[in-house]
Amino acid sequence: MSEVVIPGAAVRAMYAHAYICYPMEMCGLLLGSSAEGRIDRFVPMRNVAESAKLYTLDPKEHLKVELAAEAEGLEVVGVAHSHTHSEAYPSPTDVAQAPDPGWHYVIVTLKDPAPAARSFRILGEQISEEIIRPT
Repeated sequence: MSEVVIPGAAVRAMYAHAYICYPMEMCGLLLGSSAEGRIDRFVPMRNVAESAKLYTLDPKEHLKVELAAEAEGLEVVGVAHSHTHSEAYPSPTDVAQAPDPGWHYVIVTLKDPAPAARSFRILGEQISEEIIRPT
C-alpha cells in the first residue's frame, strides 16, 4: 500500500472545514509535491453544489488556488471532501468525477463521534487506499 505524508495541521483544517460546512459536504484542494508524495496544505473551498451528497469546486477559485500554489513552488496534488453520514470511502459519484489519476483523494467522515480521514488514488474504476503518514 502506498502512503502520503500529510501534516497534522492540514488534517485538522479539513476536519474544521467539514464541521463548518455541515450538513453539506465540504471540499478543498490539497497542495504539495506529487514527486515527493507529500501534501503540505489544505485550502478550503466553497462547495458550489451546496449538497450533502456531492461536491463541486468553484472553477474560478480552483484557478486562483492553482496559480497561487505555482507561485509558491507547490502544485495541486489532490482534493479533499467530506461524507457527512457515510464511511470515508469513494462513492460511485466520487469515482465518476475523479478528474486526475495522479491526485490524492482525501475523504473525511463525520459519521462517527470523532472525524476520520482516509486517502485514496482513483484510476478509472480502480480505487486504491493510501496510508496517511502524519507529520
